[in-house]
Amino acid sequence: MVFSSLIFLYIFLPVSLLVYYLLPGRLRNIWIVLISVFFYAWGAPKYLFVVLSAMIIDFYIAQKIHGSVGKTRKQLLILGVSINVLALLYFKYFNFFIDNINSLIGSCGGSTLQVLHVALPIGISFFTFHEISYLVDVYRAKKLPFKHITDYSLYILFFPQLIAGPIIRFSEISDQISNYKRKINPLFIITGFHRFVVGLTKKVMIANICGAKADYIFSLSGQQLSTETAWIGAIAYSMQIYFDFSGYSDMAIGLARMMGFVFPENFNLPYISKNITEFWRRWHMSLSRWIKDYLYISLGGNRGSAGRTYLNLAICFLISGFWHGAEWTFIIWGAYHGVFLILDRLFLVRFTTYIGKVPAIVFTFFLTIIGWVIFRASDASYALMFYKKLFVFDQSVSSIPHSAEFSYTLVFALVCSFLAIFFNEDKLMKWLYPVSFNNSLHAFGIFVLTVVLLFLSSGALSVSGFNPFIYFRF
Repeated sequence: MVFSSLIFLYIFLPVSLLVYYLLPGRLRNIWIVLISVFFYAWGAPKYLFVVLSAMIIDFYIAQKIHGSVGKTRKQLLILGVSINVLALLYFKYFNFFIDNINSLIGSCGGSTLQVLHVALPIGISFFTFHEISYLVDVYRAKKLPFKHITDYSLYILFFPQLIAGPIIRFSEISDQISNYKRKINPLFIITGFHRFVVGLTKKVMIANICGAKADYIFSLSGQQLSTETAWIGAIAYSMQIYFDFSGYSDMAIGLARMMGFVFPENFNLPYISKNITEFWRRWHMSLSRWIKDYLYISLGGNRGSAGRTYLNLAICFLISGFWHGAEWTFIIWGAYHGVFLILDRLFLVRFTTYIGKVPAIVFTFFLTIIGWVIFRASDASYALMFYKKLFVFDQSVSSIPHSAEFSYTLVFALVCSFLAIFFNEDKLMKWLYPVSFNNSLHAFGIFVLTVVLLFLSSGALSVSGFNPFIYFRF
């Protein structure tokens, strides 16, 4: 089940919220766990045991960590983190390792390994990071472990963020989960639903349209691809992945808010960044914070020499790239961003500051698009061909026609992505995602806007068969 489906919008969500609002106290947490299990089992019932098994193991290891002292605590932490990492390596990367070993063996003339294909449980990258966050935060004594496994289950299984994030650190939400006296706040319900509908609109009305075109262009061979078409495809994918993932994050934040939970922001106008370092402060912010808190700082952060800092950055972004998927393209993409983060520290930030705000934004957006090509490409050889098409300016191949719907949507997406250049960022975000209302007229305007967007999005869903979420792959 996905958020952008009619069955979720008009059956699952209303029933879930109605029962939640009617239940008292701690029963609300239990209800969330039950509907979250149903939500996950709807699309991947045979992998539910993976999630539940890992969850139960981590819950009891965290209890032991809290009750232990000295080296035992660290040994238990290593055990818990290792179990999670090994499970992730097996389910997500086993096929990748076997395929590469077989390629190496085949090139040497040997017999390849014949093993069963391991299927990927949906959302494993996200719930694994949540489980590691729980273990590490308990070990660091940031928060006490949950007393009840139902509360821990809510943290791991909470359906708004279970499949594709945002990645919520345990210390950020533990108090909210433990607060059984959460009151039903009408303002939270209204603004949360508005946030959800805005995210749905971004997904259905922008990302899906740009995504259909990007998928088509990235399926073309070199003989079918002109320079103009290649650039259209790269820009369309840049819009797709931003509005798809930020739309999902908006829906998750809105859903959580309707139930009284406050999630941290995950996107903050990333395409107006003036350098790659700033881009990663604005893009998938929950992943950046997780990488910083649990990996970068553990490696030493920037406390050592400059060379050590650069090495730590490179390791973090290689792992970040590999976390996104078991393909060499993701590793290259992670390395690409790692290189530019290092270059920023060496001289690029000074350069982009020197050339001015708008040129810096254009330059950074260009670098980002180039990175998205390898991220989207089916393999490295296809990416190399695509890059050649971007820069050879070959007009021997006719450009493909584009529908008016796609053209208008792409222009609208670009305008929305860069609108904050000309307006105050904070005011723009407060206008788009209000958490309170100035007066009754403001509230009525938001209500009308929400209804109109919901109507348009529902109509688009009813006639469209193209509705994937990009980050479900990861």
